[in-house]
Amino acid sequence: MTKIVFMGTPAFSAPILRMLVEEGYDVVSVVTQPDRPVGRKKVMTPTPVKEEALRLGLPVYQPEKLKNPEELQHVLDLAPDLIVTAAFGQILPSEVLEAPKLGAINVHASLLPAYRGGAPIHQAIMDGQTETGVTIMYMVDRLDAGDIISQVTVPIGKTDHTGIMFDKLSVAGMELLKETLPSIINGTNERIPQNEVEVTYARNISREQERIDWAMSAEAIYNQVRGLHPWPVAFTAYKEQTMKIWWAEERDSAKSGKPGEVLELAKDAILVQTGNGVLAITELQPAGKKRMSATDYLKGPKIQAGDLFE
Repeated sequence: MTKIVFMGTPAFSAPILRMLVEEGYDVVSVVTQPDRPVGRKKVMTPTPVKEEALRLGLPVYQPEKLKNPEELQHVLDLAPDLIVTAAFGQILPSEVLEAPKLGAINVHASLLPAYRGGAPIHQAIMDGQTETGVTIMYMVDRLDAGDIISQVTVPIGKTDHTGIMFDKLSVAGMELLKETLPSIINGTNERIPQNEVEVTYARNISREQERIDWAMSAEAIYNQVRGLHPWPVAFTAYKEQTMKIWWAEERDSAKSGKPGEVLELAKDAILVQTGNGVLAITELQPAGKKRMSATDYLKGPKIQAGDLFE
């Protein structure tokens, strides 16, 4: 039987691991990121993949960095026939990529060669794309540059955000891998080189990308908000303090102003002028406060027409 080592970390990856076990594949070990402190109380928390692996009764290994000789050797000693990765979060050394006789494959949440990198779902939504997908590819020692084995397209709805698309693409990736793995194991799969002319990148989200530029259009800011929802969340500055914008929508207004200006306070939203159009903020989080609806926020005398977001 083919010995598989699975490498993954977030919730996106857990259903893919579960599928491998349910389909009867021999998963000899699960490699995931170390437990990390989470929340204000910094509680050490296992990754979703670790939790799933333990539930399935699989051995778990959590290297800090696979480039460390001891940690690298531990993985090599597992002697897998195939490595399957899905959002693992570390670059695999060439020794690991070259060790399995069937290679190392990755379940990547984009239609490669578009959106190579660590934030393909966020970036596709922020760019206003109407579709994305999943690619199963061979891994090489360049970022997401290996030959394509199979792909599936998944539409992005107008109100879909990153959280929704993570779930959709996780299911799509699980199903695609289930269909594709037999051909990889028996050597009948396709190998399609990526077109380097069509390459785009989706690097990990920076703090600057989270900040709203009110000179952009209402559509672009709406895409930014949903692309960063529910993490890491878009933000703006109001009276020199950070305000997170959890949700918003495009909306018409009879009034106009300069970008970032509060035009009016509706019952359920704060209407703000952008570089082109009006954005209605419907859910927000002032500095030091909890996430709340605009309706609840507006119960207090905190903001008025003419104020500026920056």
